[in-house]
Amino acid sequence: MTKTAAIIGGGVIGGGWAARFLLNGWNVTVFDPDPEAARKIDEVLANARRALPGLYDALLPAEGALRFESDLAAAVSGADWVQESVPERLELKHRILGQIAQAAPASAVIGSSTSGFKPSELTAHGARAIVAHPFNPVYLLPLVELVGDAETCIRASDLLRGIGMFPQHIRKEIDAHIGDRLLESIWRESLWLVQDGIATTEEIDETIRMGFGLRWAQMGLFETYRIAGGEAGMKHFMAQFGPALKWPWSRLTEVPEFTDKLVDLIAGQSEAQSGHLSIRALERLRDDNLVAMMRALKRTGSGAGGVIRAHEATLPAPEAADLPVTASVQVPTSWTDYNGHMNETHYLELGSRASDRTMELIGADAAYIDKGLSYFTVENHVRYLDEVRAGTRLRVTTQLLDGAGKRLHLFHRLLRDDGVVVATVESLLIHVDLGTRRSAPPAPQVAARLAELAASHAAHPRPEGLTAAR
Repeated sequence: MTKTAAIIGGGVIGGGWAARFLLNGWNVTVFDPDPEAARKIDEVLANARRALPGLYDALLPAEGALRFESDLAAAVSGADWVQESVPERLELKHRILGQIAQAAPASAVIGSSTSGFKPSELTAHGARAIVAHPFNPVYLLPLVELVGDAETCIRASDLLRGIGMFPQHIRKEIDAHIGDRLLESIWRESLWLVQDGIATTEEIDETIRMGFGLRWAQMGLFETYRIAGGEAGMKHFMAQFGPALKWPWSRLTEVPEFTDKLVDLIAGQSEAQSGHLSIRALERLRDDNLVAMMRALKRTGSGAGGVIRAHEATLPAPEAADLPVTASVQVPTSWTDYNGHMNETHYLELGSRASDRTMELIGADAAYIDKGLSYFTVENHVRYLDEVRAGTRLRVTTQLLDGAGKRLHLFHRLLRDDGVVVATVESLLIHVDLGTRRSAPPAPQVAARLAELAASHAAHPRPEGLTAAR
């Protein structure tokens, strides 16, 4: 049964929550009295639709249904999850959370996106809620800080993992939780660097993105410092650099006054830095960069890449028709070229994935390879039949043409959702003994599975476009 999320407050964070739930197959109801709420949500969704599927090498579930509701009680009625994302004013959150608690089902998780308030403050007047603090963009970044009732946080964690997020349960409540406390420290120090004329906003940003920002994306803070300690490890690092904590390197205990002069200085530098781009253009640039970095992390399972890999493993495979579906993807923007369509190398990449999946289906999987046997690709033939753009959902079906002896002859069809074949990849593989690096017959169990598959595919006509050598 499809789950439902109610989003109360449709700003940047609320819109991100709506997109995250919606693109993972949940139905979403949005309540926000802002007359521009629908437009703003649509713009966030447009960015999410071009970015989030690009993290995965499998199709996300079919998108849920989105509706806007003018009555808060009606919006939360029947919801499995209610996410409050109204402005950071405690009296406003008290009023809204009280209304939610009265109208939402008793079984619903009620989360607040608050970046600073503790759950004891949110529930001071009897409302039930936990902190579920995300990071922007919510539809891409996996971290959610959970604070509050332990049992509710456990239930919330299960639901959040189901939409590809990484719940971090903070055991003790504290102002601003963990993430924002760390960010606030850097923000305060950066304000002083600008105030004292030491660095501009651009120079500070360049220091982060050209240096430790790249390290933090994969290792965080403590692992980075452990490596900095060399073979002697963290104890050596702390012994060597610990004394520096007593030196006057930082002004974190002080905060510069937000005078008009300082605000104008920072705003002016920020405008000079990136004012030539609209906010939406900056968001798309940010999203494209995040997708590329997170996909790279997915290859090794590091950091956020491990979360994506684990979530991808839970995504249902497309239903097979008369031929097995051996690959599926929604084309990410990183796969497109200067003409706006999918680069030719990625057609072959999908064919390669389909060949790997076929090997698994016949028993030539990782365990088989560990025993010293595998198939090597010796020839591919690609036909490009129709244009494919970013966001297109593709599935690949595979027909076994020949599996006798050492040969494995496969024909992959790349199909859009409307059933149109946009490309074909014909692949010839030879079975190899990895010890001798020479061709060899497959193991009996693989040969038997190939015979079964060949028999089931025998009724299919020979495909058009086969190479003459076949």
